[in-house]
Formats: sequence, C-alpha cells, structure tokens
Amino acid sequence: MTKTLSRRGFLTKAAVLGCSAAASPLLTPVTMASAPGDRRLVVIILRGGMDGIDVLRPWGDPHFKALRPNLAADQKNNVQLTDFHGMHKGLKDLMPLWKKGELGFVQATSTPYRDKRSHFDGQDLLEAGTAELAHLGDRTGWLNRMLPHLPGAQERTAFALGREDMLLLTGDAPVSNWSPEVDLTLSAQGLRLLELTMQSDPAMGAAMAEAIALAGSDGDSVTFDIEGEGMRGMMDEMQSDAQAARKGKPHLKIADFAAEQLQQETRIASFSIGGWDTHANQHRGLNTPLKRLSETILQLRDKMGPRIWQQTTVLCMTEFGRTVRENGTKGTDHGTGGTMIMAGGAIKGGRVYGQWSGLGPTDLYQDRDLMPTSDVRTWAAWAMHDSFGIPQSALERDVFAGLDMGSSPGLLL
Repeated sequence: MTKTLSRRGFLTKAAVLGCSAAASPLLTPVTMASAPGDRRLVVIILRGGMDGIDVLRPWGDPHFKALRPNLAADQKNNVQLTDFHGMHKGLKDLMPLWKKGELGFVQATSTPYRDKRSHFDGQDLLEAGTAELAHLGDRTGWLNRMLPHLPGAQERTAFALGREDMLLLTGDAPVSNWSPEVDLTLSAQGLRLLELTMQSDPAMGAAMAEAIALAGSDGDSVTFDIEGEGMRGMMDEMQSDAQAARKGKPHLKIADFAAEQLQQETRIASFSIGGWDTHANQHRGLNTPLKRLSETILQLRDKMGPRIWQQTTVLCMTEFGRTVRENGTKGTDHGTGGTMIMAGGAIKGGRVYGQWSGLGPTDLYQDRDLMPTSDVRTWAAWAMHDSFGIPQSALERDVFAGLDMGSSPGLLL
C-alpha cells in the first residue's frame, strides 16, 4: 500500500528521515528568499574557475593570439560582440539577449583573493564576500547579510537534501533550500516517527507542511511506502534518481523551479553550475558548461515570462580567472582576474563594463594572470542597491564590510 503526496522533491531533515543525500555530487541546492517589491536577483556561482578570457575574448589586445596560440587560433569559436571583444561560441544562443541589451559582461574583475588559487578558499571568499577567509564558525554569505535590509523579507521553511549548502545565503536570516531529483520512501516506522515529531514540535510541523507545499511545484510525487522495505527501498529510489540525473538536465529543473518561485513571492535565488576547471583541452571542455549556462539563463527567461524577466538581474560569478597563457595540454591553470556575466531584462546590457588591464608583459599579475581592475563585490553591491534600494552605507558596512563601492556604474535600468 502506498500513499502518494504532491511531488518528488519531498524535503526534510536527515535527523527525521534517518538518511542523507550529502554524499551525492549530483544534487545542487537552489536557495531562495522572499522580499517585497518587483525586482528579482539571481546569483549563479560558476564553480571551478571560469576562464573569462576565453568566454569574453579580447581580440583587440595585440598580445592575445600570441599568448594563446591554440585557443585563439580557432576563430570559428568566436562570436563578435564589439570591435574589441568576441564571445565564445558556447554562448552563441545568448546573442539575441546581447542585441536586446539583456546580456552584459564585466571584464578584468576578481574577489580580493590572491596568490594561492585554491578552489575551496576562492569559492569561500566569493560567497562570504569578505576580503579574508573567516573562521569556520564565523562564515556567513553576503546575500544572507543583505536580507535584514529588505523590509518585509520573509522566511521560507528550510529543508535541504544535497551535497552542499550555499554559503552565499548562509547566516542568521532564514531562507529556503531545495534540491532537485530526490525521491524519498518512508517505511511505516519512518512515517510514524515523522508524525510524532510533527506533533511534539509545532514549529517542525508547520515547517514540514510548508515544505511539502513548496516541493509540490515540479509535478512529481513523494511516496510513503507503508508496507515497503524501509531504508533499502529509500536508498534504491535515491540511486535511481542519481542515474536519472546523469541522463537528464538537472540545471534546467533548477531553473524551472527557481523561475516558478520567482513568479510568486520569491525575490532572490542562488545556485551553482560546475565544470569550469579546464586544465586540458579547453577548446572542447568549455563548451559543455557554457551550454549549460546558456540553457539555464534562457530557461529562466522563458519560464518567468516577459513581465518578471524585465524585473530580473542575473549575476554569474566565479571564484577566480585563469592564466593568460595556455599550458602544454591546451588548457589553462588557476589565475586571478576574470569575467562576470550578467543577464536579465533589468540590466543595461549590450556592453562590456570595467577597465581592461591589458595582456602585455608589464600588465600581468605576477607575470601570469590577468590583472584585476575591479572588485567583483562592487558590481554585486550596485546590483543589490539598484534592485532593492539598499543604502550604499549599509552595503559597505554590513553586507561587504570595508568595501568602497565608489560611484554607480549604472548597471540597471
């Protein structure tokens, strides 16, 4: 006998379920928060160190081709944007957005992270939004620190199953967590334990009810196996989901779910896309993550609809750029200065922001990397300021402590 509730992503705590999907690398969390007003902000973390010089190609720099004899040789991989810049063909499906002013780039930008070029430290600094690495217990994310400055911001009950939490939205302000492609089967004993927990903990009960409602938007189902095999059946279901995720496009399911919530009261969404660590054969390896990113952005636009899309800003940020010289395996290694990608109907797109630092021998950082000319936190701060009206003083004091935002670059319409 089975009892089916609305939809697949039934989300609950490992303490209640007695199991965890934390070991699965296929589960990518999407984190959301609700707030008043019409503007939306989506932050996509590009994990692995995206090569900004290959994504946004500086053809107008006289040193570009010499530094990248293989990567720059195939000009068929290029989509011309300006007299100076081209775009990797992996983003060619976004060209209509560029022409409409709904796609833009920030060149030669970086977090304050320097020299060690560790993915883990770089991602922590990017999501923490700090100038230095914090102690483990002190780490909070800059999007979470922004939430108290949004009048009327509300909690969505937090239930997460997945490989990792987004540090970006970790902190004191309550937010919601959701992961795609998780089916859970509860035995009769597990179901009874869940019922008892909900009875003895009213807050947990309310949270569970809201989580089930939240999980109901992807059209799938949650099955309670009243007479099943309990834990073994649960793990079989999770393994089946993992296999299905390999064949499918989980990034589109994330985009679908985020778009549906952003059509309602949700105003902020954040998730990650991996696959950017291109140490070898970059001419092939970069195509897949760029295609995923393009599909994600277009799916957000299509599922949101024109009215919501016109109120939306999408920021795509990576932990660091890559070396300006290609290596011996036709790839690039961990670097410093990189590129931020922006999309959405709310941005002033069709342009490249930021100052170009140059690729000449005296221009590079440590004779190997693109020299950053801006702090990536500044662009995020102005996007939040222009989207939600948060005072510059609050952003410089509470969200990005010690940051000097300078004057407005006029990112948004």
